Amino acid sequence: MNRREWAWASYDWANSAFPTVISTFVIAAYFTQGIAPDPVSGQVMWGWMQALVGLGIAVLSPLLGAIADAGGRRRALLAMTTVLMAIFTASIWFAQPAPGYALWALASVALATLAFEVGTVFYNAMLPDVASRARIGRVSGIGWGLGYAGGLACLVACLVLLVQPDPPLLPLDRGAAEHVRATALLVAVWILVFAWPVLVWVPDPPGERRGWGAAAQAGLAELLALIRRLPARPPVLRFLLARLFYTDGLNVLFVFGAVFAAGVFGMGFEEILLFGIALNVTGGIGAVAGGWVEERIGAKTTVLLSLLALMVVGGAMLLVESKAVFWVLGVSLGLFFGPAQAGSRSLMAQLAPPAEMAAHFGLFALSGRATSFLGPAALAIVTEATGSQRWGMAVVLVLLGTGLALLLTVRAPPPTG
Repeated sequence: MNRREWAWASYDWANSAFPTVISTFVIAAYFTQGIAPDPVSGQVMWGWMQALVGLGIAVLSPLLGAIADAGGRRRALLAMTTVLMAIFTASIWFAQPAPGYALWALASVALATLAFEVGTVFYNAMLPDVASRARIGRVSGIGWGLGYAGGLACLVACLVLLVQPDPPLLPLDRGAAEHVRATALLVAVWILVFAWPVLVWVPDPPGERRGWGAAAQAGLAELLALIRRLPARPPVLRFLLARLFYTDGLNVLFVFGAVFAAGVFGMGFEEILLFGIALNVTGGIGAVAGGWVEERIGAKTTVLLSLLALMVVGGAMLLVESKAVFWVLGVSLGLFFGPAQAGSRSLMAQLAPPAEMAAHFGLFALSGRATSFLGPAALAIVTEATGSQRWGMAVVLVLLGTGLALLLTVRAPPPTG
């Protein structure tokens, strides 16, 4: 890989600390166990927060992606969203372990998640400028692999430096959960320290640099024209519809995995961190290996096989009673996360016209968020109606299966290997 490819892929290392520590393994569990009145109501509150965030991302991502295309400022917009993500993440520190801080915690996570997701639009749109079509799958897979490695490294740092030491290495009050809340500060610093290479070594493509007002006007016109053209591009339309469902299922898995583990199997913060570390190891292995596999069998086939495996293993995880078996299945699940995500990113880059790349990745983000309020909302409704976290998580299987069925109808580019 050349310097530009490494610089691009390294951003996954930087920003993956956020979904790993904040959305999935630490702060999500801290909210349900330490802030919310009880785990079930905590899962419900977290679900509605994620649903509202999904609506915001669905509205902003396609428009901002089109503006980035029209104004030629993907890098500037990525820098802005990265800084905002770090600021809102750091604000989670002030969420003390009491129900009165629930709104602050939810608002901080919501705004940080919004910045993270919108920034990913600009980041993904840079991929075709960095790698040739023949190398997109490999570079995308390495990026996801570095993301899992970055999430793993940050989780280890959280465990060793903050959560596990008793007495703490730093002057932190464990009774006020400062050793857990400080993980948000660590993530914010992590993002700012490691995000800079893509902003230095991956410039925007050459072309006109319009003013922000003109870019907004042109971007909106481009977005509307792109949406009107979608019916004439069946592969793109069907792929976006398929991803609309299966990414919603993946998002529910990511966001509520630690909540489920804490509530159903009684995992504490340290055990959740260890589980997250193991999951990131297998996730990184799967992502890098998936990039090589994708070059030989194609992005579509890679995603299909990954979704099928996720359904089988995920379904088994909902049925088991043994924590040890849950551990084994959960770690195995990690092998298929990366290929599903990296393969989807590669397939979008192959289907989208180069001049409309950021706008298409805005729709790509929209397809992962347009119904993202439905997954958490359905989970919240089913969990509340049944009083069971297992039944609530079962909505994941329906979403993954629907996406898989739709993806089977997509005519994809042939493998490059």
